Amino acid sequence: MKKKLFGKNISCACEYCSHNTNHSGGIHCEKKKTIKKGKCRFFSYDPIRRVPHATPALPQYKPEDFAL
Repeated sequence: MKKKLFGKNISCACEYCSHNTNHSGGIHCEKKKTIKKGKCRFFSYDPIRRVPHATPALPQYKPEDFAL
């Protein structure tokens, strides 16, 4: 059985749907549908469109933090 790339629980978002056509920076659905109650019948996940979250900055430590 083929394993999903980002798991089974991918929330519906037009930003990474394969039916999304970006015209001048906006979201435009080829199917001309909108998400109702968090679900879209035509949602098809496209991993190429997904933009990963930025990694958080590491905390800055002082030499006093490591003193015994």
